[in-house]
Formats: sequence, structure tokens, C-alpha cells
Amino acid sequence: QVELVESGGGLVQAGGSLTLSCAAAAVISRPYTMGWYRQVPGKQRELVASLTSDGTSNYVDSVKGRFTISGDNFPSSVFLQMDSLKPEDTGVYYCNFKTLAINSWGRGSQVTVSS
Repeated sequence: QVELVESGGGLVQAGGSLTLSCAAAAVISRPYTMGWYRQVPGKQRELVASLTSDGTSNYVDSVKGRFTISGDNFPSSVFLQMDSLKPEDTGVYYCNFKTLAINSWGRGSQVTVSS
């Protein structure tokens, strides 16, 4: 496994923006999938956005048009730009890196959107 360090969570008013960042402690070899997941109390962790090493991105319907996932290879990092935030976006966001050999998670970043 690879250590992932997250940053960028916080409290924001509805309509505002936040950017989450996640950096790996080592270079992640291709092929890989980087992702951001969200968890709220009482619910399962859900995939919010993902980005593969060939550049394919996917988003859950509720964030399409508002969130943008991007990544860098050196160092291996993934970012989530969150715009037009809504109270229902509130949760703990976890970054994830998957390859054939690893499935690593960040520790989570709290995002709270007030109405």
C-alpha cells in the first residue's frame, strides 16, 4: 500500500467552492484509477468521481457539472474541484488510488456545506 495525504476540506456556504487534494507518498505506476469517495453517517461510502490513467473521468450524477477531478503523475496526486456546493454534498471525502497491486485510501477530509 501507499500512504495518501489529503488536504483542503472545510466549512463553506452553499454556492461556494472547495478544492480537495490528495498526494501519494510514492509514484503510482500505470494503469491506475484515482477516485474520490464520500461517506455520510448511516450510509455506505459512495464513489463521487474517478479518473483513470488513460484520462477517462466519471462522476456520480449528483455532482456532474459542478465537480471536476484532475490528477498529476509526478508526484502522483489527485484533486477534486467542487463548485456550486450544496448542503447534500456534506460528508467525509476519501481519496483512493487503485492499481493491480494496491488499493490505498486517504484518512478522509470533512466537507461541510451550510445552507
